[in-house]
Amino acid sequence: MAALSAETLHERGLEQTNKGRYTSALKTLAQAAARAHSNDVRARVAGTTAYLLARTGRPDEAEALCREALETPDGNGLSEETKAVLYGQLGTLALERGDFDHGLDWLDIAIGMEADGKRRGNMLINRSVAATRLGRLTEARLDLDKASATFATQGEEMFRAIADHNSGYISLLEGDLVTALQKMTAARAALSVSAAHVATCDLDRAEVLREAGLVREAEDTLAAVARAFGANRMPQARAEAEFQLARSLLTHDPARARAVAAGAARRFERLGAEGWAVRAEAVRLRAALAAGRVRGRHAPAPEQLDDVARRLEAAGFPGERDALRLTQKAAEARAGRVVGDLPRPRRRDPLPLRLLGYEARAARAAARGRDGEARRHAADGLHQLVSWQASFGALDMLSSVAMHANGLLHEGLEAAKRSRRPEIVFEWSERARHFSQQVSPVRPPPDPELAADLAELRRLSADAGSDAAAAARIARLRDQVRDRQWSNTVPAVNIPRVSLEELRAGLDAETALVTFVFSRGGLTCLTVPGANAGPPTLHEISWPAVKDRLSGLRAELDVSASVRSGPLAQVVRQTLEVRLTDLSDLLVRHAMRTAGDPRRVVVTAPGALVDVPWAMLPALRGRSVTLTRSASRWVSTPRTVPVPRTAGFAVGPGVARGPDEARAGARAWVAAGSEAETAEPRVLAGEGALVAAVTELAGRVDVLHVAAHGRHAPNSPLLSGFELADGPLFGYDIDLIPRAPETVVLSACELGRSSVRWGEEAVGMARAWLHAGTRCVIAAPVAVADDVASDLLGALHRWLAGGLAPADALAAATAETGHIAPFLCHGSGF
Repeated sequence: MAALSAETLHERGLEQTNKGRYTSALKTLAQAAARAHSNDVRARVAGTTAYLLARTGRPDEAEALCREALETPDGNGLSEETKAVLYGQLGTLALERGDFDHGLDWLDIAIGMEADGKRRGNMLINRSVAATRLGRLTEARLDLDKASATFATQGEEMFRAIADHNSGYISLLEGDLVTALQKMTAARAALSVSAAHVATCDLDRAEVLREAGLVREAEDTLAAVARAFGANRMPQARAEAEFQLARSLLTHDPARARAVAAGAARRFERLGAEGWAVRAEAVRLRAALAAGRVRGRHAPAPEQLDDVARRLEAAGFPGERDALRLTQKAAEARAGRVVGDLPRPRRRDPLPLRLLGYEARAARAAARGRDGEARRHAADGLHQLVSWQASFGALDMLSSVAMHANGLLHEGLEAAKRSRRPEIVFEWSERARHFSQQVSPVRPPPDPELAADLAELRRLSADAGSDAAAAARIARLRDQVRDRQWSNTVPAVNIPRVSLEELRAGLDAETALVTFVFSRGGLTCLTVPGANAGPPTLHEISWPAVKDRLSGLRAELDVSASVRSGPLAQVVRQTLEVRLTDLSDLLVRHAMRTAGDPRRVVVTAPGALVDVPWAMLPALRGRSVTLTRSASRWVSTPRTVPVPRTAGFAVGPGVARGPDEARAGARAWVAAGSEAETAEPRVLAGEGALVAAVTELAGRVDVLHVAAHGRHAPNSPLLSGFELADGPLFGYDIDLIPRAPETVVLSACELGRSSVRWGEEAVGMARAWLHAGTRCVIAAPVAVADDVASDLLGALHRWLAGGLAPADALAAATAETGHIAPFLCHGSGF
């Protein structure tokens, strides 16, 4: 057999490179170089080899190889196209080092000389990367559009996908997260030919998730990406993944961010990527400052901060220089020092940098004792964030992008609390509560593909076991489901925040509002009595004491539900009662006394109090209690509660008392039928309780009651669900219901639970129903004994069918049965 020619080996090496098989490609290209009989072929092989050397951590060798090929005496034997390849590789190497200005220069030369469409398209992609890094997004998108069109003409779908993926990254930088995710998701399938390409896609996709506030998911993705790059011997790409991981950790774990950024900086330095190294060092310093270290052994020295700021400027990263300076000035202000000036804001600065500027100005104003000015700066920043956030409709996006508000909210809340003025504390309490509640979504159009994805997810979730392939498919389906929700759900009605005066006008003599404000480890209670019952009052609550009593509460509630008889049951009940009494005394006893012993109580609470079973607290027993998302949302809901006419019941498998519970509830509606003109209730049980049947029933009734085993998914709250005959009905399924019921009763353990995101926001199954338009959800965050649930909820339906508002009906049922259970009304219970 004849030996393969250098040209053939070069083509094979290119093919292996495009598939991410770098080790094999290097061996093949070495053979090609050895067999090359002309300077031109040898130089082409050198250009491809240089790319691989750079990707595998040898950038100096790569640059030397390109320069050596170009320095052939008089360019002997080098065609214009070959020179273009080498200039293009020099440009790419400059990008790898973070030297984007020189990278642009080399790539401009290369693109001007290159005639081959495919190679020119790749150079356009590389030039777009340089333009993107320099903030020239219009130029970058133009290059990507040209590259995509070129690849489409040539039938190069993989390279077209790379261009489209990068276009999605530009959408991310422009703040259009939905478009960014759509483009990246569409491109990913064509790029799945190698682990290296998939990891590159996921690196950028993780940035979208982080900007959307889904930082833990982003961080899991980045950690996996870093491992993939390491396994493929791609140290530069691995360090870039670690750099992005450190940036994400800045939002909530500065200690770990500092360690990860330091490791990335060391890796970049070993690779000679000075631009990247200084960026990683800046993140490390910002993490140290975010941890409150402005003095002491671990604090960054002023001269160190100045040096890194100068290096960032020289490397072409003014935005990252300003982020470092703003973090420094905010940290100094919180430590009581206001020195120097703040960087001047620029109109083209990305939103996170603009928000950091508002935060720094608010912190400096507070340090000077100018709390009114601090609140104005914080409010101005939040206004910009709300304008951006209003472009989203999907619940998990609305709740997660609150990440960007954390620093501003803390500055505003602290300044409000220092004012000791109820109207100001209420205003900032509502800013925090109402932040992800100011828009109501338009119901998305019917989506058969979403329904199919959810159906497959149900099937795989039931059958997966330890099957790794099924687990990977489940992960992909979860991504697809979320992506569809992001794309298809759009915002509509903007719900305005109300003032304290407007709230008081909405409270009758029997109703009081109690709101809790949590910020930087301090808890404040604002009590707003009903009409003619006295002025609003503020009082501080010991957060360490509350935190201590919350620790272990969920476990005690679960044990209390499971241990119903015998000597241990009495001990469990007494221990639980002591804990509930302590919490009641800490949280609400003073408020109830101040409010004049109201019959009804509206509660708004931060995520720190998500585990409190409000209706079980002794000071709230016998009252109608509703836990609302925000006072503004509660006021905006008409106070006249529609009288329900139709009810439906669904019973999942394995709930021993479920059929009895459903029959008891249905009988209540039958008994009320002749007087209230209610329709005959429908009960789905056994094989009839399918997801499709239950969602169809939910769209036709005023009251839906589900008795089923439930499971809260803390890392993916909208994949929480209750078990039906053919698998779980997820939170995402709720968006497939054209008209949500007015009232939903979830007799399913854990489905009243929520996952806290960014302090104020809580997401879970109850919240999914409310987001879809349900007025009130009755649910419990922990296990409830079957006999208690059956008796209590059977009585609840008698009162609901009689026309009582849900919270009033629950209070009446509690009094009738004597069962003190953790069921709570979420939303507008009255």
